[in-house]
Amino acid sequence: MATKDNNKRDLPEILPEHIGFIMDGNGRWAKQRHMPRSFGHAEGGKTYEKIVRYCRDIGIKYISFYAFSTENWKRSSEEISALMVLFKQYLAKVQNYYKEEVRMVFIGDRSAFAPELVELMNKVENDTKDFDKMTMIVALNYGGRDEIRNAAKKIAASVQKGELSIDDITEQTVADNLYTKGIPDVDLLIRPSGELRTSNFLIWQCAYAELYFSDVLWPDFLPEELDKALWAYAGRQRRFGGV
Repeated sequence: MATKDNNKRDLPEILPEHIGFIMDGNGRWAKQRHMPRSFGHAEGGKTYEKIVRYCRDIGIKYISFYAFSTENWKRSSEEISALMVLFKQYLAKVQNYYKEEVRMVFIGDRSAFAPELVELMNKVENDTKDFDKMTMIVALNYGGRDEIRNAAKKIAASVQKGELSIDDITEQTVADNLYTKGIPDVDLLIRPSGELRTSNFLIWQCAYAELYFSDVLWPDFLPEELDKALWAYAGRQRRFGGV
């Protein structure tokens, strides 16, 4: 069975609770148009905003975006500077969208960012903490292995202080020490651009995620493309190791 959204699109009856997006292909999209990579990132930002609104409108409760990885610091200083400017511009105007009641959470190591950018991130998180229409997680200076390493360090510290016994460490203990504490695992992970890997994004949280890959570059990944992923997801059987 299918349902229809406000735009009269046919959607499957079963939708994922949490969708993760690896926003890939901005640079290649710009190169195809003989434009600088920064232009591609700016266009990718527009797509990001369209996807956020669409997911909210159709009732998705959690969405995660891989915006900047721990490995992205290896890119040129010009590209990194352009990305930081885009992040700052977005955070400065995000209050214009508070009426949509989307909670925002930033995950990753903030220590490498400029203090004013961190201050903006903290403010947006605090301003939106009680919104409940949807939760949006944005990964900045994030790496899945680094997140698990940090969780292991926190757990080890608790054991060292006598607050936790080694025998009491469970999967939930690990989950509770990740950046995404209290957020359900990813049901559907989407990567456009033709790349067929998850690139260190939400390793723990995507353990049982359905993976969807598309050849469409991120700036062209509009709601119509997301609909295709949602239908593919609805057609899969999620057994979680069972029969």
